[in-house]
Amino acid sequence: MVGSPPVALKMRQSLAQLEQEFLAQVAQDRRRTEQLRREAARRSRRRRAERRRKRGSLRFWVLVTTLVLTAVVVSVAMFETLYLLLA
Repeated sequence: MVGSPPVALKMRQSLAQLEQEFLAQVAQDRRRTEQLRREAARRSRRRRAERRRKRGSLRFWVLVTTLVLTAVVVSVAMFETLYLLLA
């Protein structure tokens, strides 16, 4: 075999190629892990904001209902008192 490289050289090249492929795979896995972590954090922030918005909306309607009921109760009490005073 005149033109072919020795077996040891082929093996060294093969090992170097495997090592390069392994390092490329590790780098790709790290990028994917980081991307998944960022996406999970983004989803978490979105869910937290949605819960905050829903709680704010619920509190608003509780406040409106309380104010309306207070106005109705005060008005009824005022007119009944006025009726009793004038009767």
